Amino acid sequence: METRELRYFVAVAEELHFGRAARRLGMAQPPLSRAIQRLERRLGVPLLHRGARAVSLTEAGAVLLREARVALDAVEAAERRTRRAACPSHGLVLATKAGAVGDLLAKLLDAYAAEPGAVAVEVLLCGPGEQERLLRDGHADVALLQRPFDTTAGLDTEDLHTEPQILVLPAGHPWSGRPHVTMAEVTGRPDLPLPRWPRPGGRYPDGPGPRVRDHTQLFQLIALGRAGALVPESLRPQLREAHATVAVPDAPPVTTVIAWPPHSRSRAVAALVRTATRL
Repeated sequence: METRELRYFVAVAEELHFGRAARRLGMAQPPLSRAIQRLERRLGVPLLHRGARAVSLTEAGAVLLREARVALDAVEAAERRTRRAACPSHGLVLATKAGAVGDLLAKLLDAYAAEPGAVAVEVLLCGPGEQERLLRDGHADVALLQRPFDTTAGLDTEDLHTEPQILVLPAGHPWSGRPHVTMAEVTGRPDLPLPRWPRPGGRYPDGPGPRVRDHTQLFQLIALGRAGALVPESLRPQLREAHATVAVPDAPPVTTVIAWPPHSRSRAVAALVRTATRL
């Protein structure tokens, strides 16, 4: 299959309308319809149910949509990485979630800058889950991710630091005087719901908790008594007098990792990873 055919199919599958897909692609509808028909004949399976008023995906079409998105993302990432490799003087791009790694990032940048042959490092501070996407699509060369919040499947990684989680509460909350609480207590308290972070793609999961996009929003909501939150212990310095904390021994630990594409041959990436693991 050609990438052009995959782009045609993705447009039709997402729009579920040949006319809208043709306008989106900047082409006429008849050649688009013929291209999809040729693709179906070559694969030997129907990809679309064509009704009088609507178009829908077959089971095979749903599979191809999912796989085509991955394939097109990989092609675009390859293009970006190729151009970046041709301009090594542009340095490295490191993506990390804003406020998530405490002083680890500053220590890493300072230590790497002191290495012989170090290149400039551009830091992309992003929202939850965005650093993983930026790394996979070629906008970043390396990223700091946190398990279990981020997915590292298909990436090369080195573990840097593992820490417990703590529960952040509004100051004066009845739990603030306790030495610890359990996960069952945390998730079973309706008057202090856990926040909802956006999933990849920007959609929020269903639930009673408030929707948040960054730690500034989160900590303000906690201070107002509208939420509680489990966060890595390293975020404690960001808290104010309006907050209290309590240990949660059975909460899953958080591991910060440095991640990079498995096929990377960048000496600068390798040097940055060596510096991070040494720290």
